[in-house]
Amino acid sequence: MEYFLMKLLWCFLFVGFVEVVYSAGNNFKWVRVNVPQYRVPGETAQLQCDYDLGNDTLYSVKWYKEHEEFYRYVPKLRPESNSYKVDGVHVDMSKSDNRKVVLHSVNWKTSGVYKCEVSAEAPSFASAQSEARMEVVSLPDEDPVISGVEEQYQIGDEINLNCTSGRSRPASILHWYINEQQIQKPEALIPYPIEHHAKGLVKTNLGLRFILTNRHFLGGSMKVKCVASVAPILFSEDRETVVQSLPVVKDMREALLLVKSSSSRSKEELTVCLLALSIINFLVT
Repeated sequence: MEYFLMKLLWCFLFVGFVEVVYSAGNNFKWVRVNVPQYRVPGETAQLQCDYDLGNDTLYSVKWYKEHEEFYRYVPKLRPESNSYKVDGVHVDMSKSDNRKVVLHSVNWKTSGVYKCEVSAEAPSFASAQSEARMEVVSLPDEDPVISGVEEQYQIGDEINLNCTSGRSRPASILHWYINEQQIQKPEALIPYPIEHHAKGLVKTNLGLRFILTNRHFLGGSMKVKCVASVAPILFSEDRETVVQSLPVVKDMREALLLVKSSSSRSKEELTVCLLALSIINFLVT
């Protein structure tokens, strides 16, 4: 199941944010980096470095991860390209050149900021660089689970539920909804510590507590929903930001709980039916 979901999601190419740095030279114009924002463990990642030298001649192209050089291309040398050992970076030399670097079998340690630095020959000796971040992530392989469900409820009873996400990296973000309205009142939401599992995967838990009243019912029933979403996090200029404005993939899964009014109005009882089928939605924003 996990393999199918990941392949379906990651068949799209999402390019990392681009920074263009202009050099001070009259000829050397720009350098631009294209890096996949997200990859899952075991996949291949192609890092692209485009540049316009103008009338200048290329001297070298160097790639860095977190300021550690791992690949260098110098056309005057033989061999023209060389790779250097950096933790989490495995260069496929047969597919790498002066414009791109291919990394195979990415893992958790592959995550980081990747920088391409391009230098020109004499007489300008101009240079410019561009960088972008790539995250290695793991999507949850199961729907969130709602627990704490009682067989019957009455008006005035306290509903106390818990939602647990599937294992993922980074942690899933949980939201509760009643009749499609997101619950945002702090007193109704109960956060729990993150559960840590093997390989850096985590589970998120969020409780929901409220008193059942007549206003919770629309047409004789109430729908309670827990949504787990994974939104990878990027780091820019020492700040942590949840990606929203950039093209970002969110893996969203729902668990539904349907509460219906009982046929016996005198007892004001409510029967709870847990839907056997969860709904999986993949949204690209």
